[in-house]
Amino acid sequence: MSELVLAGVSRWYGNVVAVNDVTMTIGPGITGLLGPNGAGKSTILNMMGGFLAPSAGAVTLDGEVVFKNTDIYRRVGIVPEGEALYDGITGRQFVMANARLQRLPDPAAATAKALDLVDMTAPADRGLATYSKGMKQRVKMATALVHEPDVLLLDEPFNGMDPRQRLHLMDLLRAMAAAGRTVMVSSHILEEVEQIADTIQVLIAGRHAASGDYREIRRLMTERPHQFTIRCSDPRSLASAVIADGSAAGVSVHEDGVDVQAIDVGRFTRLLPRVAREHGVRLHEVTPADESLESVFAYLVARR
Repeated sequence: MSELVLAGVSRWYGNVVAVNDVTMTIGPGITGLLGPNGAGKSTILNMMGGFLAPSAGAVTLDGEVVFKNTDIYRRVGIVPEGEALYDGITGRQFVMANARLQRLPDPAAATAKALDLVDMTAPADRGLATYSKGMKQRVKMATALVHEPDVLLLDEPFNGMDPRQRLHLMDLLRAMAAAGRTVMVSSHILEEVEQIADTIQVLIAGRHAASGDYREIRRLMTERPHQFTIRCSDPRSLASAVIADGSAAGVSVHEDGVDVQAIDVGRFTRLLPRVAREHGVRLHEVTPADESLESVFAYLVARR
């Protein structure tokens, strides 16, 4: 059972702060690292994998510093987001190269086993240049698994995969977690992560915004104030009724509708059709105005 610990970790490039004073502990099971593009997820994973030194703080695996520690490298598998591979070789040769770098006693057998795990045995002897994006993702996964690591770090692993391939990979990760391995999956899609993760760590603009069971993260997202834009036949009447009910923190009226900041989303969504009917207001369109991940994560950061 392995435990990765980030203690006050920061990473900057000149004047740009990519990761800012992040502290978290990643234990056995599947942890989702969630955040919008540019949040610092890849930087965090590269520091966890030992490819990048923290500018401040420390990253350790079971108490040992990860960076430039070859013994640690033999216990970690990493799947980077980038697609660049060695197009002049086959998938089997690509996986075999890592098996040999890891000095495995039988690299050919380990390679065959890893390719089979990710359902890539059939195309293994084709050139990497002929692979689709999803196939490249799976052969990178085989390379990360060939030495049977205790820790697996995956950066946007489902990119380019079709639904069958996604389900296959999810089942594989669940099996690894059940066997006691430590798995971290980075993604910008909550629904993708919550299908497999036991715990979610949320990152935005390099800061650690929230952590916990995905149900708790989902509750925080659901309970935050929601902005709605409503196009209707009588904006003033609708605005007055919503204000009187008290389920909104703010209401503004414009020419063909109303902008509402709802405090209690469940209550507001039940109230709206009833109020419209009682006041003879015709609803033309109801649109959530702030459902991007960036707005959700910004709200989580503001709660800290």
